[in-house]
Amino acid sequence: MLHIFVDADACPVKGEVYRVAARYGLDVTLVAGSWMRRPDNPRIALEVVGEGIDVADDWIAGHVEGGDIVVTADIPLAARCLARGATVIGYAGPPFTAANIGDALATRGLLAELRDLGEMTGGPPPFTKRDRSSFLQRLDESINAIRRRTV
Repeated sequence: MLHIFVDADACPVKGEVYRVAARYGLDVTLVAGSWMRRPDNPRIALEVVGEGIDVADDWIAGHVEGGDIVVTADIPLAARCLARGATVIGYAGPPFTAANIGDALATRGLLAELRDLGEMTGGPPPFTKRDRSSFLQRLDESINAIRRRTV
């Protein structure tokens, strides 16, 4: 059954995930390093995995299955989840796919090297209403695509 996993520590679209999941009657698991508020809804679970590098990522990658959706901005986690057959959506809506994950990993590596050399590469752009709208559209499309495949 389709399940939504959210890399929740810095996720700006949790509210949108809750709304869409409720509309479709889907279960959601928030995975975080520490406790956080969540709606009082039995279909929304919080998995507190403790703090540490990649602890939440490891938990998600170990529990996600083909046909699930993962919401994250973490490129290595996206690659791991794609390898398990999941659909992966970034916070601003663009999906990570088999066709684009290699480029995303390479760009991430290059930017990390530049930062290590002292180059200022800047952070992500501010999150906008358009990003939120794009995310909602992509999540809805992804759920419907998965449901069509499993019918």
